[in-house]
Amino acid sequence: MSIAANLALVTSRIAAAARASGRKPEQVRLVAVSKMHGPQVVKAALAAGQILFGENYVQEAQDKIAVVGPGPSWHFIGHLQSNKAKVAAELFDVVQSVDRLKLAKALDRHAGDLGRKLGVLLQVNVGGEAQKSGCEPETAAALAQEVAKLEHLELSGLMTMPPFFDDPERARPVFAELRSLAEKLGRDLPRGAMRHLSMGMSGDYEAAIAEGATLVRVGTAIFGERDYS
Repeated sequence: MSIAANLALVTSRIAAAARASGRKPEQVRLVAVSKMHGPQVVKAALAAGQILFGENYVQEAQDKIAVVGPGPSWHFIGHLQSNKAKVAAELFDVVQSVDRLKLAKALDRHAGDLGRKLGVLLQVNVGGEAQKSGCEPETAAALAQEVAKLEHLELSGLMTMPPFFDDPERARPVFAELRSLAEKLGRDLPRGAMRHLSMGMSGDYEAAIAEGATLVRVGTAIFGERDYS
């Protein structure tokens, strides 16, 4: 199937999952994860109407964005080192993977230098996996309070990556916990600071939508397997 056909199928499944959970399809947005794929596939997806794209690596994204040109809105979804914050603040509209105050302050400083407001989500390691980034759920409230004070960042929600399960239904408690955490944090934050939940990928995005996802990050189901060679 073509990228356009894959996008149509994923979009249709997102809409069906939203309706099944009593929500409107437009309440869930697709972030097409283009990491390890060339700019030509981004252009093909863009031509098919896809606007939001996600990247995991700053250098790869920098090269790709330069070739693709204007049109997409870019989200950074990978682990971000503080020394890459300047470039990330230049390239991306949203950084979904803020997990520590040092990084948030670096992004705030560089966004200020650029005269822009940078969207951010806090990444929370709900599954407690040592190999994955993200703040602990117990520290998320304190981090959110500090990030919300930063002038050049717009805090808009939480992101998580669940453990891998063969059965996507097993990821639902992780998604439900992130939703519950966002509801709790939102009581003490500015209005809209917890409006987004970025959760769900190619294998489990429908389960994530059932638990309240507003952003789903789908790559393989759109672009095919990645070439890591």
